Amino acid sequence: MEGAGATVLVTVQRVYYPLLFVVGIPANLFTFYMICFRKCGMSDTAIIYLSCLAIMDTFYLVWVILVDLTLTFWLLQPFWNSNPWCSILGVLQYGSLYSSSWIVVVFTIERYLVLRSTAAKQHFSQAQVTKLTCVAIVLVSHVVSVPLGWINIVSPVNITVDGHNVTLPRCRYRDEAYSTYIVWITTFLSGGIPIVLVIIFNYLIGYHLCHASNLFTKEERRVMHGRSTRGMLRRTILLLGTVSVTFVVLSLPRFVTYCILRTKYNNENFNRNDYNIPINVAGDLANMLQNLNSTTNFLLYCMVSRCFRRELLQVATCKAKARALGSVLTHTTMRVFSVANHKALPSADPVTVVLTNLKLTE
Repeated sequence: MEGAGATVLVTVQRVYYPLLFVVGIPANLFTFYMICFRKCGMSDTAIIYLSCLAIMDTFYLVWVILVDLTLTFWLLQPFWNSNPWCSILGVLQYGSLYSSSWIVVVFTIERYLVLRSTAAKQHFSQAQVTKLTCVAIVLVSHVVSVPLGWINIVSPVNITVDGHNVTLPRCRYRDEAYSTYIVWITTFLSGGIPIVLVIIFNYLIGYHLCHASNLFTKEERRVMHGRSTRGMLRRTILLLGTVSVTFVVLSLPRFVTYCILRTKYNNENFNRNDYNIPINVAGDLANMLQNLNSTTNFLLYCMVSRCFRRELLQVATCKAKARALGSVLTHTTMRVFSVANHKALPSADPVTVVLTNLKLTE
């Protein structure tokens, strides 16, 4: 890559990462408020999963986007280029990344189990079980991230500043065999395995819904305001496909480039800031996509709900809370992700529709 192109890429990142932090933090905190304190048509278990996801995405934005990347592009000598922060920061970064990825995975698997089994629905619909699951995910994620502190070392590096050569300490990867092993394991735990599991279980959910026509009788279809089951299933599958494709598109490039960087180029002599090397350009672009994922999860899992959008409008216009009962789409598509134990609420209509057990209440 030519010098002008490298300058452009650096300039873009100098603007992109602070902007991502400024937008992402309020977005995640606002999402936490919406799903916890507004009537968005979600069960207690879904509220716990999604609020935990929003919190861990927020920590990821702090440790990775602000402390690491933003300071890298704006400061000559960030504080984490010294001990013990060189090691601690890696643990905190991957702890939050693991947590965010595996909350999505476990939530998706749980949705599939709830659809498949009544016993699983009764078990996973307990808020206490969900809380313990989320706590376990976060704790295990940070424990598994401890080895990431072993692959970094603070060493002096000669750099040019304002035309003068200076020697400054830099947090760099160790050129050791075990560093490569740890990186391989980390890369698959944070990217490869979650990507595969999300694709598999979203496919299974879609497959199950396609063959769930026997759940709906003619009378129940009439109750659902004349909307065809096939149409609702198409919308549901479209949602699931969107979630899977978005997750893969944003995560897979970094998974590939990270594997290449931390294996073939994992040595002290490799200059990660040399944009004449194509893999450095590809790696930075892949990182930008991956980091964007920490600000878009709430869109994928919440904004598909009409209840959420209605509550968003209520908040924006400072009006009272809207009624909790949502549209038919909310009771079908969104329930795949958000409802494990729906409690019927009174409405103006004489009937109540529930996806997993449709009943006509006179």
